[in-house]
Amino acid sequence: MLTSALTDYGWTDALQADFEPFAGQGLIPGRIVVQQRGGYRLVTPDGEMDARASGALMKATAEDTRPTAGDWVAVEARPGETTALVHHILPRRTAFIRKASGPRGGAQVVAANVDVALLVASLNSDLNLRRLERYLATTYESGADPVIVLTKADLAGDYADRMAEVEAIAFGAPVLALSSKTHEGLDALDAYLQPGRTAVLLGSSGAGKSTLLNALAGELKMDTGEIREADERGRHTTTHRELVRLASGALILDTPGMRELGLWDADAGVAATFADIEALAGQCRFADCAHGKEPGCAVRAAIEAGELDPDRLRSFEKLQAELAFERRKEDPRAAIENKKLWISRHKAGRARMKAKRGQDDG
Repeated sequence: MLTSALTDYGWTDALQADFEPFAGQGLIPGRIVVQQRGGYRLVTPDGEMDARASGALMKATAEDTRPTAGDWVAVEARPGETTALVHHILPRRTAFIRKASGPRGGAQVVAANVDVALLVASLNSDLNLRRLERYLATTYESGADPVIVLTKADLAGDYADRMAEVEAIAFGAPVLALSSKTHEGLDALDAYLQPGRTAVLLGSSGAGKSTLLNALAGELKMDTGEIREADERGRHTTTHRELVRLASGALILDTPGMRELGLWDADAGVAATFADIEALAGQCRFADCAHGKEPGCAVRAAIEAGELDPDRLRSFEKLQAELAFERRKEDPRAAIENKKLWISRHKAGRARMKAKRGQDDG
């Protein structure tokens, strides 16, 4: 089954082993290379084919476990039919998951089985460190390796200060500046775009993802939009998800720009993104320190010493609160435990204040 059509898109012996239970059912393996509202385009040993998810699969799965771009699937080819049927999804190695927009707001998988997440932001006034922290947290949670890509370097003038600001919140994740128009810095991506490995382009509308993909592919693969002069924001261009194989053999998944990125079950990702604050918190005098006015707070000491940006602490606390809110919505028991936690914190705080007043009076 290890045909070049599959190995070109990342098929491995491990995937072959995952597929074995379905081989006896007359199914064939495939990878979703295009995802649109109405269905999928697959690469299979029999060539490319259009497909849709079977009714049984849709009924048996939640939003975040349904087929998405990058997934490996078990397919019924159905000779003579125009559309194949996807019956099963092979286990995912990685999954970039966000909270879906709208009142239901469940989990939504943006991309599956990617090795590298290229977090794309433009070197203009729309560059937002807090947004990049969200993308980093979601990427670490996904299992992929993050690389921050700052585009439109040709329009940015002297961007050394902005690069330094991004590097300060990246904490080890590579930060690259490039121009898709002039190809300045483009070759720095070669180290992350390897044959058979999958990268995903993630970022806001107008960040330059589709333009970057076109530059890497050497041809027009995706429609692009112009930046509005009034606010330097771009219009939404990519309307579907597509996995493109470059001449080098590397695979890049382009995704629609995200106006917002809600976190979903990303506690480990947030901890990794804010490892500096987590380390400081471990040095606080009290284990339940809220990093307010408690004595012996290492986090506040770092802020006062100019070693920690207070905006970064506020971002960390905001993301933690967002995750806690989602947990309470999903699990009533979490809401009860959260209430108990805050009651205990208030009691401990009052006890410390009472003790301090006693010391001062003495």
